Amino acid sequence: MNKIGFIFDLDGVIVDTAKYHYLAWKKLANELGFDFTDEQNELFKGVSRKRCLEILLDIGKVKATQEQFDAWMVEKNEDYLRYIENMDASEILPDVTKVLKYLKSKEVPIALGSASKNAKPILEKVGLLPYFDAIVDGNSVTKAKPDPEVFLIAARKLGVRAKDCVVFEDAVAGIEAANNAEMTSIGIGDARVLSGADYNFKDFTEIDLSFFENLMNTK
Repeated sequence: MNKIGFIFDLDGVIVDTAKYHYLAWKKLANELGFDFTDEQNELFKGVSRKRCLEILLDIGKVKATQEQFDAWMVEKNEDYLRYIENMDASEILPDVTKVLKYLKSKEVPIALGSASKNAKPILEKVGLLPYFDAIVDGNSVTKAKPDPEVFLIAARKLGVRAKDCVVFEDAVAGIEAANNAEMTSIGIGDARVLSGADYNFKDFTEIDLSFFENLMNTK
């Protein structure tokens, strides 16, 4: 049996910080004179902050100088950080802690692979940082998902071959990134949206621990 590694996305997989991103983007959109809907927010899943702002400005048909663009990037992040300041363990999505505890008990290496530049402080706030052997976030990569860079770096940090890694993602771009890395992809969310994943579950409450055991035995 080969050594297996598990890689988790952050937003929408471990915690639901998407709602705070949405509030921060909506606040900026309103300041710029237009609205930003829940439906439009779906375009931002698994996307870098820079690309999100580009999409937002396209939605509002707003032109920006580089100076304005950079300032709005900072403003959005500061608003987001204010929203997440009071996060705690109650923000962890159902059964995530159970899964992490189980994997830790099996001494399986675990990594975070997220586009978020605030991944580490969020994990600290919710008390999950000790479960992770490696953190690869928006500060560590130059290419956004669906480029597999974030997951390939995570595999390298875990000392596990890419094809022996399992990735949990809630975004189409993240599933594509995992597939591009030739890793096993597990979609967390709407199976119709994440149809490219090797396996699909609504959330971790649907995954029996025997599923992880089977993965570890077949890798």
